[in-house]
Amino acid sequence: MKIRASKQIIESILINLQPFLEKKDASQITSHILFNTQNDKCIVKATDSEIGLQIITDNIAIEAEGSFTANGKKLLDIVRILKDDEIILEILDNTLIIKQKNSKFKLPTFDPNAYPHFPTIEDKGKISLDSLSLIQNLKKISPAIDTNNPKFELNGALINITNNSTDLVGTDTRRLAIATIPGENSETLSIIVPKKAILEIQKLFLDQIDIYFDETNLIIANENYFFYTRLINGKFPDYQRIIPTSTKHQIVLPKKEMIDAIKMITTISQEIKMVLLSDTIIFESLSADNVEAKTEIEINTGLEDKFELSFNSKYILDFISQINKNDFTIEFNEPSLPFIVKDDNFITIIMPIVA
Repeated sequence: MKIRASKQIIESILINLQPFLEKKDASQITSHILFNTQNDKCIVKATDSEIGLQIITDNIAIEAEGSFTANGKKLLDIVRILKDDEIILEILDNTLIIKQKNSKFKLPTFDPNAYPHFPTIEDKGKISLDSLSLIQNLKKISPAIDTNNPKFELNGALINITNNSTDLVGTDTRRLAIATIPGENSETLSIIVPKKAILEIQKLFLDQIDIYFDETNLIIANENYFFYTRLINGKFPDYQRIIPTSTKHQIVLPKKEMIDAIKMITTISQEIKMVLLSDTIIFESLSADNVEAKTEIEINTGLEDKFELSFNSKYILDFISQINKNDFTIEFNEPSLPFIVKDDNFITIIMPIVA
């Protein structure tokens, strides 16, 4: 096999495939990228067997058809140090030769026939959601998805499709983020997608996509990309039970002023006490040291009595970073009970810090 392309093309492909490689053990074939030619196109794959990406391109010139594998990280390291010019990749005696003018490198290869197979879309169900809306709302809940939780189901996002809406849900046990996509659906479905896959989906797909699923895999495809991830096998918590059925107080808060006040306090402490008065909100640091930070904003809260809420500022800031309007709503009952921050069809329920 022999192919050639500009450095920019090869480097871009290799960068996109890095998150899908086995990183810990270079002796595994899953640490390699597979190059294959088919119908005048080059198909490039990477997978760690849990998540995978295939890129189809006609921007690589094919001089001799075939296939090969190469360590994905090492190949990218080599390509990065080469000049902005054409690069030739060629297999000679089961060794990959990387050439550019007077420069030459060699990398060992594996048998391409031993490379893990990707799942196919055959006999898979198809999700009929608007793909752009799905990706935008997955982005909203991503900060709330846990990582490395011993309960594996919490390390992913729940996609819960019902007859009249779709809920996307993430939680790290201290907060629960829910983005709802209204609209009738022909099928009902509940699957848990790993956080790593959620983050990669947001990077890769910016336009319309086709989405397929079965009990094991979720597949997303368009003209150039074929992405798959294994689903998390588990039962997601009953998030509907956590949503307060009613709240005593609802206040509309200005986005910019809230960000400025909270960030000022976070120079001292990430944990904040918010004191709500009838015409003022006071922000104070919660710190064990003798260091204090305090600021306030003038706002008509409509409250008759003083009310205090203590919380981790990161949870509020993560929520605010995902909304586009100039204000949002906070709803609460008692200082010791979870409170809600809300923007249209996106809410985050936050556990307060209780002294």
